[in-house]
Amino acid sequence: MSSLIFLICLSASAVGGICGIGGGVIIKPVIDAMGIMSVSAISLLSGLTVLSMSVVNVIKQRKSGLVELKRGSLLAAGSVVGGLLGNNLFHMLKSLLGQDDMVGMIQAVVLAAVTLLTLVYSVWLRERVTSLHVENPAAIAAIGLVMGLLSAFLGIGGGPINLAILYYAFSMDTKKAAANSLYIIMCSQAASFLTSCAQGTIPGFEVRYLVLMVCAGILGGMIGSRVNKKISAKTTDKLFAGLLVVIVLICCYNAWRFAP
Repeated sequence: MSSLIFLICLSASAVGGICGIGGGVIIKPVIDAMGIMSVSAISLLSGLTVLSMSVVNVIKQRKSGLVELKRGSLLAAGSVVGGLLGNNLFHMLKSLLGQDDMVGMIQAVVLAAVTLLTLVYSVWLRERVTSLHVENPAAIAAIGLVMGLLSAFLGIGGGPINLAILYYAFSMDTKKAAANSLYIIMCSQAASFLTSCAQGTIPGFEVRYLVLMVCAGILGGMIGSRVNKKISAKTTDKLFAGLLVVIVLICCYNAWRFAP
């Protein structure tokens, strides 16, 4: 089982680094479907895996010029606040519902809907709808807040929603959107984890899974960063679209599995 988890996280982190989706959007629903740990533990460990992967990618891409530091930092600042809100929303919902399975079902349904909308936009509407060039600092920070809130609440560390927003709101191309998405993910996941530590809401988990997943995130980040530099934007787009289809199907299964 440990080897399987390592391979899942390694593959997800590598692909997440290539596409800019973070990897958590794959790790979270796949391990949810395996039913080997609680929803809370999966959300935490998935977030830490993505955090380690994104740190590696940001360091490796610091000289590429793809990250727009001014706009990216405003988005990141907003995502930090959103990450805090999303983390609090998750724990509030868990406390209100009183069981992990109900929270897991809600996460699966929301993630499936968000991923499906992203797929429709990325494949069919991106070339048909005129994108924006948002410049207002307050608006940029607000957009970052929404991205961080969704990422932290869903425990996915960013996911496809980041790319769709960066495409539409800022007219970024595939490579630039991927780089800025990972920068935002790094900030929001760090904030989410520190909040959980400060509030004492860290769930129980097996340390061996943490070590395996974080190591897989680091190695996957190194692989993803290297591959991203060698493949075309068109290939990245195809990989991204294929992943979205798989994610929607897995989330639908999880929603059914978690349903009371």
